[in-house]
Amino acid sequence: MSQRSLRVRYLLQRARRLSLGNVTEFARQVQRVSRAPLPVIVADMLWCSVRYEMGFRDYAVWDIRLLNARERATWMTHPKAIRLNNTLNGPDSAALLGDKPRFYRDFSDMIGRAWIDAADADDEAVAAFLAAHPRVLVKPARGEGGRGIDTFDAADIADVPAWRRQLIEDGRTLVEELLPQHESMNELYAGSVNTLRIITYLRPDGSFHVIAAVLRIGNGGVVDNFAGGGMFTMLDDDGVARWGAVDKNSNVFAQHPVTGTTIAGFAVPRFAEALAMVEAAARRLPTVPYVGWDVAITPDGPALIEANHNSSVFQMKPSVSGVRTGLLSRYRDAIGSGVLDKRR
Repeated sequence: MSQRSLRVRYLLQRARRLSLGNVTEFARQVQRVSRAPLPVIVADMLWCSVRYEMGFRDYAVWDIRLLNARERATWMTHPKAIRLNNTLNGPDSAALLGDKPRFYRDFSDMIGRAWIDAADADDEAVAAFLAAHPRVLVKPARGEGGRGIDTFDAADIADVPAWRRQLIEDGRTLVEELLPQHESMNELYAGSVNTLRIITYLRPDGSFHVIAAVLRIGNGGVVDNFAGGGMFTMLDDDGVARWGAVDKNSNVFAQHPVTGTTIAGFAVPRFAEALAMVEAAARRLPTVPYVGWDVAITPDGPALIEANHNSSVFQMKPSVSGVRTGLLSRYRDAIGSGVLDKRR
């Protein structure tokens, strides 16, 4: 099949899955930085989805409408990241990383917190855990994007057996000690644990590569996830925030709206230790070489939150950074061009 035919087929597949509401939402986000009519923007979004293997949210979040063809070709995209996951990571990747209790057991020396699975523990064990930890965080044993995460004060749980049954019914059975974070991270925003997403690749020759480092920051909620209302900014190789932060609605924050802390120039404490930890963790997963690691910085050092075999892609909007090129070259430098340049 010709490349033209492949692209047409891909366009038709995307068209069948289109949600008109989502496309309109993304197109209106684009209009914040472009005066083009909505039909022109939508047509360009569809073209970019074929020509550059680009998601609609990618197009909106990264100001693709403002870029020329040469610049557009430099951006890593979520469809490409999905292909990396499917091509590079072994069939056991979801079992190794998506099952949080298993991940916690495998990396017990790196997670830095106590936990219990309410589905496996009995009422007495859960009650003892709550007695030892006055405030806890609850999350699904399997899940992503920050969905289903909540915090509880143990003193407010009057009926532990009923509470445990509700957690099981809701599928939110992981109960964890609330992880303290470094004082500097609290000054940035204390309402959530502000984590790093460090995207790495372990080559077959054993060389380890950091592709991107991201600082994720909560904004009014208990999670810092981009999809859950948080914001992010990119870090340089020393762990210093290069620019202000953005959220999923393309709002830009030079200072944190709750704390007033300036984001650009914020230096993540103990960043070198975090890099060393994820490299050590990566070397335990030879069948999952492409990983997005979530890391908290506690007063005692970095702690693994989780690892993602299907990591999102993070790049900064040109309208914020002034940089009109994306990070595709960093992915190519780490992974090689073969998989990334493979045509659909």
